[in-house]
Amino acid sequence: MINDREDWTEMEHEKADIKKRMQYILNMRPVFNKEALFSDGTEYYRIPAEPKAGDTVTIKFRTQRNNVDSVYLVSQEQRVQMEICGTENGFDYYSAQVTIGADIFRYYFEIQYGWVTCYYNNQGVCMKHEGRMDFEIYPGFDTPKWAKGAVMYQIYVDRFLNGDPTNDVVTGEYHYIGDKSVQVEQWNKIPAVMGVREFYGGDLQGIMNKLDYLQDLGVEVIYLNPIFVSPSNHKYDCQDYDHIDPHIGRIVADCDGLLSPGDSDNSHALKYIRRVTDKRNLEASNKLFQELVEEIHRRGMKVILDGVFNHCGSFNKWMDRERIYENQEGYEKGAYVSADSPYRSFFCFQDQNRWPYNPTYDGWWTHDTLPKLNYEESEELCRTILDVGRKWVSPPYNVDGWRLDVAADLGHSNDFNHHFWKEFRRTVKEANPDAVILAEHYGNPESWLRGDEWDTVMNYDAFMEPVTWFLTGMEKHSDEYREDLYGNSEAFIGAMKHHMQSLHMGALYGAMNELSNHDHSRFMTRTNEKVGRAATLGTAAAEEGIKPAVFREAVVVQMTWPGAPTIYYGDEAGLCGFTDPDNRRTYPWGKEDIVLIDFHRDIIRIHKEHEALRTGSLMFLKGDDNLRGDDNLRGDDNLRGDNNLRGDDNLLCYARFNRREQFVVLVNNKEQERDVELEVWQCGIPKKAVLERVIISNETGYSLMPKQYEVADGVLKISLQKYSAVILMYDRSEN
Repeated sequence: MINDREDWTEMEHEKADIKKRMQYILNMRPVFNKEALFSDGTEYYRIPAEPKAGDTVTIKFRTQRNNVDSVYLVSQEQRVQMEICGTENGFDYYSAQVTIGADIFRYYFEIQYGWVTCYYNNQGVCMKHEGRMDFEIYPGFDTPKWAKGAVMYQIYVDRFLNGDPTNDVVTGEYHYIGDKSVQVEQWNKIPAVMGVREFYGGDLQGIMNKLDYLQDLGVEVIYLNPIFVSPSNHKYDCQDYDHIDPHIGRIVADCDGLLSPGDSDNSHALKYIRRVTDKRNLEASNKLFQELVEEIHRRGMKVILDGVFNHCGSFNKWMDRERIYENQEGYEKGAYVSADSPYRSFFCFQDQNRWPYNPTYDGWWTHDTLPKLNYEESEELCRTILDVGRKWVSPPYNVDGWRLDVAADLGHSNDFNHHFWKEFRRTVKEANPDAVILAEHYGNPESWLRGDEWDTVMNYDAFMEPVTWFLTGMEKHSDEYREDLYGNSEAFIGAMKHHMQSLHMGALYGAMNELSNHDHSRFMTRTNEKVGRAATLGTAAAEEGIKPAVFREAVVVQMTWPGAPTIYYGDEAGLCGFTDPDNRRTYPWGKEDIVLIDFHRDIIRIHKEHEALRTGSLMFLKGDDNLRGDDNLRGDDNLRGDNNLRGDDNLLCYARFNRREQFVVLVNNKEQERDVELEVWQCGIPKKAVLERVIISNETGYSLMPKQYEVADGVLKISLQKYSAVILMYDRSEN
């Protein structure tokens, strides 16, 4: 027994000895620097970035120089050892080539360092492989190059500029949703709570008149809210998909014939009927739109139309519940009017015995003014809408793409939805291969972004929502305040990483990054942290207690974040407003915030001049008020410790970079000044370097005055003013 105990003791001593020797060997090597590990789907780390089936793709991975033993590219089918293909600025770059097939290609990286093995996926470094976080390549997915990082400008046409008073909707011209149309005489009047029937007179000629302004601002793409014939000012209740509404186009044939007091029968609305059914007006309006697109293209800009295809309007010529078209030459009977209508299958009627004038059709979300289109039971409807999609991206109109309203609501099932959008994409791309298909979508859009349906989305989840919560604590409708999300960097980064996972690189860089739009409160109003709407708080409250400095912070993020920064008309001029319809106030011509417009013009120019801000890599940087993580910490896995940001620090730091230039963006959303130490070497900035300040925004405004900041040992020390945002640049070509 004694001998056994002595043998056991000797074995333990030997184990301890071995452990000491192993520890000594490890200490002789450089610490494994996991923060140097990097790859993504940009064109430097994946060549080509958007390959087709059968292409050979070069995939790259970055490590600290002489810091790892081996790197493997791992996919479902193979594990390929990567070779060093270059060394630059303290980093080793590994590469491997793979040939992809027709299916989605998923991959991750395996890194070996001594006895340590870790992995790198779309979320960064991890100790255990998780398949759902793999990088993904969708063969054949090809987002139009012009859309990536493009500066877009959204125009709600009725509220932008009245360029032609002769086409204005007249008070009493027709009846809609309980009352008659209203011509607003005062341009600056605040929209009524039920303002769907109010018309301010904005039109295509108004846009034409302001193209100099938009071009000077730096706009590259104009996105128009719906412009087809419609009885509302928002026009999400389409009446005729084949024609531009003469009320925003041209009226060359007109007549008298307003509704009499107390009369709500639109078959008596003779003036309206003439304006929207007379082919002379419709053709003249289409011609004006053609001229507008030609002029936009001549200036080097593009234009996107709003397609509302899951429902139409009760005024629609296919339904004709208002009997606008019933007795007009050249028009078929609508499905509401007659059981023999060629459009009967376009809608779903619950009672097959109610004709003539059958009101039992399905409405979108039960709204009888928004008849639901019945695609599954009508091949003719499918062909017709596909023809609409083709028509407007083809000559003579040559529109550059579609924004698809609530696209996932089309049809009655997901299966059909996917089927239709595949056909829509095929049809549109055959007519105009460079057209973009951009969908409005809430939630995970991944199943629609596989290269055969949508190109990209309106970026609510991976931009608008996280930015709003972080900078204001407000929900995008101003319906809720979340103190736990206000200034919470950890929550912001977590949300961004999670939702960007659903937007692979091609879709992400074309995604429409908005701060405001026609559905949500103005971002400027959200900065006042008032919960409510115009109906409960009053419209004046939308402008009370606003923080322009916070809004400028948001614009800095918008212009430096992956995606297509999209300005909602008037945001650049300081427009306020609670959610719909208060967010649809008129552009404040003559009363605009000129300094804020100048700020937009300058930061748009910065965005456009630097490819790293359009299509470069993104990296979150770690730093806080003189708080740095213990970089010397080692666990059993010999990994460096994390510098995780505190959840309530109101500090956001990230980098946008490519091989030639690196940008550091810092946002201090705090009411106090702060000194920050920030590691910047991870984005390719040399350990010893000088960064140039490109722009700074703060409480008093903004400045383009250059200022230099030194980087020592890879660390930037900087003082940040309260409520400020700073962009710093390192240009390798100049150093």
